[in-house]
Amino acid sequence: MIVISEFMDEAAVQSLRSRFAVHHQPDLVDDRAALLASLAEAEALIVRNRTQVDAALLERAPRLRVVGRLGVGLDNIDLAACDARAVAVFPATGANAVAVAEYVICSAMMLLRGFWQATPAVAAGEWPRTALSSGREVSGRTLGLVGFGGIGQLVAVRSQALGMRVVACDPALAPDLPLWRERGVQPLALEQVLAAADVLSLHVPLTPQTRNLIDARRIAAMKPQAVLINTSRGGIVDEAALAAALRAGSLGGAAVDVFEQEPLPKDSPVVDAPNLLLTPHIAGLTFESNQRVSSMVADRVARFLCVG
Repeated sequence: MIVISEFMDEAAVQSLRSRFAVHHQPDLVDDRAALLASLAEAEALIVRNRTQVDAALLERAPRLRVVGRLGVGLDNIDLAACDARAVAVFPATGANAVAVAEYVICSAMMLLRGFWQATPAVAAGEWPRTALSSGREVSGRTLGLVGFGGIGQLVAVRSQALGMRVVACDPALAPDLPLWRERGVQPLALEQVLAAADVLSLHVPLTPQTRNLIDARRIAAMKPQAVLINTSRGGIVDEAALAAALRAGSLGGAAVDVFEQEPLPKDSPVVDAPNLLLTPHIAGLTFESNQRVSSMVADRVARFLCVG
């Protein structure tokens, strides 16, 4: 039995159904009791980012052999607990990278130009042309990347094609690694990236070391008109500090796709902050990426169940 607790591309679900018993219920994640009850005979579980694959869940899944993750972040999966039970974990590494990279470039251009806020005024008969005539171009500006893995590298290539200079920091990559030169990206320390960036984009996992990595002190180290884009994980940016900087006008804008708590609570400090784009954890979700992610995970899970 394969249990799928969140939405998955139907073609991939059908490919699994042709070979295995499958229980696909996209809203199963919202009913923890029903989810746990469904796992008694499950050999595989396929999730996105909301299903918490923790020790309690694993206790209720005695036959579980593999977890497929429709995405790349693994902070909702207790890897140590899975390893202790010999449960394999397969993320969809790389399958949604293009979608995230395009989201970053799109958000950077929207935030620098600022026109995205004009629709209500224009629809009401106003004509804020003068106010919107000083938007900024991405060409000639500096993109700073925190994390230079696969997605960061795709963002770099696309931003360079638009005429941006790219600097990045990644402690996992030595500064003399040929990759930096091959990509035309300058490796810097984090504080140097913060100071140089007109656009700062985050591409790191959530770990104890990265939690609140971008806090009030580091936001203050950025250029006053810089924009910040977070498509990595909630908890990496101090949301209260970000909101305070936007309200004070000490940061030019931000696009936030991931949050400490999802869905975003109504009393979140970012709710009414100015110059802020909020999206519901969809940077990696497009029609095309959903097909790629679902197909990759379905293939890996099916292969494991057959030969693992």
